[in-house]
Amino acid sequence: MTDTANKYERDLEKNAANYVPMSPLRFMERSAQVFPDLPAVVHGRIRRDWAETYTRCRKLASALSQRGFGPGDTVAWLGANTPETFEAHFGVPACGAVLNAINTRLDAKTVAFILDHGESEILFTDKEFADTAEQAVGLLDREITVVDIDDSEFDGGRRIASQTYEEFIAEGDPEFPWQNPPDEWQAITLNYTSGTTGNPKGVVYHHRGAYLNAVSNVLSWDMPKHPVYLWTLPMFHCNGWCFPWTIASVAGVNVCLRAVRADDIYRLIRDEKVTHFCAAPIVLNALNNAPEELKEGIDHEIQAMTAGAAPPAAVIAGMESAGITVTHTYGLTEVYGPVTVCEWRDEWSELPVEEQAKLKARQGVRYVMLDGLMVGDPETVEPVPQDGETMGEIFMRGNPVMKGYLKNPEATEKAFKGGYFHTGDLGVWHPDGYIEIKDRSKDIIISGGENISSLEVEETLYGHPAVMEAAVVAMPDEKWGETPCAFVTLKPGQDTTEDELIEHCRNNMARFKAPKRVVFTELPKTSTGKIQKFVLRDQAKQADNG
Repeated sequence: MTDTANKYERDLEKNAANYVPMSPLRFMERSAQVFPDLPAVVHGRIRRDWAETYTRCRKLASALSQRGFGPGDTVAWLGANTPETFEAHFGVPACGAVLNAINTRLDAKTVAFILDHGESEILFTDKEFADTAEQAVGLLDREITVVDIDDSEFDGGRRIASQTYEEFIAEGDPEFPWQNPPDEWQAITLNYTSGTTGNPKGVVYHHRGAYLNAVSNVLSWDMPKHPVYLWTLPMFHCNGWCFPWTIASVAGVNVCLRAVRADDIYRLIRDEKVTHFCAAPIVLNALNNAPEELKEGIDHEIQAMTAGAAPPAAVIAGMESAGITVTHTYGLTEVYGPVTVCEWRDEWSELPVEEQAKLKARQGVRYVMLDGLMVGDPETVEPVPQDGETMGEIFMRGNPVMKGYLKNPEATEKAFKGGYFHTGDLGVWHPDGYIEIKDRSKDIIISGGENISSLEVEETLYGHPAVMEAAVVAMPDEKWGETPCAFVTLKPGQDTTEDELIEHCRNNMARFKAPKRVVFTELPKTSTGKIQKFVLRDQAKQADNG
């Protein structure tokens, strides 16, 4: 080789004809242009097509722009799963600003911290959350504009601002030029972690990652064009796992849902012919245990995607038997929601249903757009053997990984140590390349020097016919250091005792792993259905002291 210059880099430059920064905002443009008359949003009596939805998003972008909002500015949003929140995922970034969708179950002090840390100058708030919003704004040492989201399908709550969302966007130009970002690395949204061990951290998403993970959802779930998607998953949670942008990419129908209740879910599935929905395992469990009469009249195919803690095999099996096909995914706030999927292999379909459910409960393999996934040593970031037994931390790398934590370089550096994102989740790597979570690092119970997976104990408890929900945490023990303590909610009309459940566990797993205490109670949960184990740990300490 005499010519060291790369001929493919000579005179071949990026230009407007051959390069456009990736952004999920383009999905809205396309659906409005190609399918303007197809339904986009359903919310009670509200029925809007893609053309009207696009126009409303442009008016929101215009109204924000007229007030000076643009790149680097944060627009805070305390909203339910309504058309307005869906529109915000396009209208806010379309003016260059960053959307901060806030968890609606947070207390006023935490919301105030988020508003302050994100430097928001404007807050859109649903009437339902007026008390929290008003208190949070009152805790700030500066003025902030507040706009009410007055949902016509909701009778409760109260207004606290001088202007409503509809009045706000009425100021906007319906022909406002759609501002796709000049750089796909530009921030698109800001999401805060739960903050159970201190102040929440601000996770920054970019247009490129949102674009790619939205498309990954389609590919990894085999979604067809024009799906009917039910919003059982909060849009504030990892921006609804990127599904606002996903549904726009396939010109689907967004069926809005304010509150996650089994009766409303089954009603909308039946009446709107819902084909897809996402939900935490705890929601699937509630649907699984709902009265049979709620399920009557549903005779079409339904796809459910679940993520979060590993769903018990019994829950997956129950949903499958009801005609709802479950796809298990896994992810975190820092990676735009789900980025792994338990890809189904045809040969598994020949296995017994119980065995299929156990395989489906694994977290699986990487999404199409995720570049790296492995289980490795937490310190050396070297892969562990793929033997299904050696425990390690789950690591990820690729475009669907956050830019980093806002104004927190130390936490960002720690999260990216060794060139991978450190999830903090512990798992094993199976010979077929599928990963399986065994626990969060903080949830592993170390009893007498032996590691006990709380998920394994929970899985065993779910195998008892009387158990509807179960969570296991460490309880201090004078002899063993710590031992498992189980918190259990029984199915309606069912009864059992602490001794019976402990014996059930001893008969179905290594005896030392069985819980030493069983507490019958309602389990504390977050707004996304995750069980709040930090609350249970405190209760376990009190139970031990008692």
